[in-house]
Amino acid sequence: MLKFYLISTDHLEDRIWFRDDEDFKVAMNYVAVSAAANPKALVICFTLMSNHVHFVLSGERDECEKFMWMFKQLYSSYLRNRYGVSNFLHRNGLDVREVSVEDEGLKRAIAYVQMNCVAARICLQPTQYAWGTGGCFFDDRKPIGTPIGSLRLRRRYALLKSRKPVPADWLVGPGGYILPESYVQVKFVEDVFRTPASLDFFQHNSSKVRQMDETEGSTSFRDQTISGAVGDYCYTTFQKRNIQELTDSETRRLVQEFRRRFSADVFQLARVLGFPRDRIAGYLDDFQG
Repeated sequence: MLKFYLISTDHLEDRIWFRDDEDFKVAMNYVAVSAAANPKALVICFTLMSNHVHFVLSGERDECEKFMWMFKQLYSSYLRNRYGVSNFLHRNGLDVREVSVEDEGLKRAIAYVQMNCVAARICLQPTQYAWGTGGCFFDDRKPIGTPIGSLRLRRRYALLKSRKPVPADWLVGPGGYILPESYVQVKFVEDVFRTPASLDFFQHNSSKVRQMDETEGSTSFRDQTISGAVGDYCYTTFQKRNIQELTDSETRRLVQEFRRRFSADVFQLARVLGFPRDRIAGYLDDFQG
């Protein structure tokens, strides 16, 4: 009998996994590489969020954990090579929970993962979010991409940031990463829900939706948008190269300006700017809106 696990990483409070779209693309390809290397861990669905990731995998627990540790190791190496950050995910542990098929636990777990981007107010529907399986299910359109086996080896290695093999017929989409439809158990998920209406029902009645506050229905700025604005603000406002060069009063001004400009809360500002939440809260004590 198949076993299913909802696997989540801890939510980092003072940093983010993905600083820009290139980081997301690399991580998407590492999901594919990990899936190819661990065929006994089947990918049911997943989503990559700014400071954490969620997966539903099927297989024996040790195989599923092996998949996750490989994915984290690959992406940690990439972060070290690109940003010089060592042991970035070392303390970012895994929460592994077995989910049941009989009591609709699997349906709820899939819906929970799919709706993360909506609950974060990044988009209004999971299908609008590129970094995961939001648009994989009940889509009659045939995935458009190039078989990775048709690419020259050097191009393949540059794309995947890895020399580990993946099946030649897996498709590279226009976004520059292997399409999740190449390795995700799409038909299985569609059979579980049977109809698009059923998937939609579970998604919009998931625990993630219940966590949304009165701003439900609106979107907010992505972490990557705010992160990308930090350097420009430091230079144009203070003639400093980065936030580390700012004085305490300058940092306070930046935090308050980003709170006003982006409507970012304490949690988002902490992870984007890399400061503890209590420090951010202190900067906002006298914020007038």
